Amino acid sequence: MSTTSRRYAALAGITAAAVAIGIAEPVAVLTGPRSAPLVAVGGVIVDAVPEPLKQFAIDLFGTADKIALLVGTAALLAGFAALLGVLAIRRLAVGLAGIGAFGAIGVAAALTRSGADLADALPSLVGAGLGALVLWLFIAGPFELNPWSWSPPTPPAGPGSPAGPGSPAGPGSPAGPRSPGQSVPVSPAGPVPVTPAGPTAAIESSGPDEVDPESRRRFLTGSGALLGTAVVAGLGGRWLAGRRGVSAARDAIRLPAPVAPAPAVPAGADLKLAQLAPYVSPNFGFYRIDTALVVPQVDPDTWRLRIHGRVGKERTYSYAELLARPLVERYVTLACVSNEVGGDLIGNARWLGVPLRELLDEVDPDDDADQVVGRSVDGWTCGTPTAALRDGRDALLAVGMNGEPLPVEHGFPVRMVVPGLYGYVSACKWVTELELTRFADFDAYWIPRGWSREGPIKTQSRIDTPRRRNRLTAGPVTVAGVAWAQHRGISRVEVRVDGGPWQQAALAPSVSVDTWVQWSWRWDATPGEHRLQVRATDATGETQTERTQDVVPDGATGWHTVPVNVR
Repeated sequence: MSTTSRRYAALAGITAAAVAIGIAEPVAVLTGPRSAPLVAVGGVIVDAVPEPLKQFAIDLFGTADKIALLVGTAALLAGFAALLGVLAIRRLAVGLAGIGAFGAIGVAAALTRSGADLADALPSLVGAGLGALVLWLFIAGPFELNPWSWSPPTPPAGPGSPAGPGSPAGPGSPAGPRSPGQSVPVSPAGPVPVTPAGPTAAIESSGPDEVDPESRRRFLTGSGALLGTAVVAGLGGRWLAGRRGVSAARDAIRLPAPVAPAPAVPAGADLKLAQLAPYVSPNFGFYRIDTALVVPQVDPDTWRLRIHGRVGKERTYSYAELLARPLVERYVTLACVSNEVGGDLIGNARWLGVPLRELLDEVDPDDDADQVVGRSVDGWTCGTPTAALRDGRDALLAVGMNGEPLPVEHGFPVRMVVPGLYGYVSACKWVTELELTRFADFDAYWIPRGWSREGPIKTQSRIDTPRRRNRLTAGPVTVAGVAWAQHRGISRVEVRVDGGPWQQAALAPSVSVDTWVQWSWRWDATPGEHRLQVRATDATGETQTERTQDVVPDGATGWHTVPVNVR
């Protein structure tokens, strides 16, 4: 098979796969976006990929890790589809079996997701069926879209023509009758090879004329039309899924005023310096790290929270019942355990919600129930120490963020917010269950993957300005950043230059010990290459350690260091 034939065959396979994926999207509008093959398989990959590789993806792509996974999965699928197209030329059954296998993988992935039913298999089944049909049309179908099936027409017989004397089919040719004593024509490199006529010759030929221009035009027109249809169907399905989402329901919600409003942000808490993170993180810029490849769309009218397990009395709450309770509002800084030293997977917001302590008191937990398992609508779990939800800290079942209902991507309609604990053990989004259990009896999602059980947030600090790429001029330079030790508070921040003595920075005021604090320090910069470092001390007197540790298993440690150049 020539290079040209392989290229056409690969395009046929890719087109078939694109149709399968694209058509599955509008079907998934009816069965739920998580049942779409690309999303379902991607979800399985998220759950099954080794933890070091998962952490590498977060380090490399940050909050774009899900997009990178979907793009990577699509690219891998395209590669296999191209291979199936090439194999299908020689044996169509192999290509069809390959598409069937992809469909089976999609079905299995969709059915193994939390809360799945038989309807979730439909997008993969429909997509695989149409993909197989497209491959058949290209390779063996009646529409003559397969350019590799063409062979050159046979000219009329005559002297010097391919059908005449000396031609492969004529007398005296290697393929035809020879007179006695007639020799086989030879070239300087040896005997001239005999090429059989017909479609096989076209497949084996590597000459420039192996593809009929008309057949090629049909093939390219057909593949282009099908690829365009797949793209339109895929994007249209995504759009319809969004239209069927809960944005309208969220927009219609009017949150009640809290009975205990958040303390006012003190004057001067936000230094308002360029490059310095604002004291209150806007909703659109708040970091998002979770395992959901598509944002769950949870209708607040049908949402229910079930609190059960090792309790004296199981309870179920509706969204309306939560809003009817006395709500409190608090500023709380949340941080991801995957945040590297100096990283930005952290944010501060004003949260509105019901104190979790009150809800737990109403179900009367058993004395040995030392863990509360938060379970998301998509099956994800986190295990929070029961004591952290009942020790007086402002642990909330949150319904609002910065004065509006929770954004859909941040857990609408309800999520958990717990000061002082990394999100993987406390910040369950789209929460539908709280189960009282014991750490000895159940490991939440991240624990078997190598992370520690309880996840208290470590004392950390970060330099926001100046940054590595900034051009500095000799003279006064403001060095500033943020520091945090939620539920303990920050008592001191120090900065040093080139390993010299530590200099105490000025701390801006903050709302409470549960939020980060901004700091600043005036530096008389001199020309040359310099290295800035920062460390913080929390209110218990513990100073941030210099020892460098990776984020696994319980959060990164070390001093944030920024090299700068002063002219």
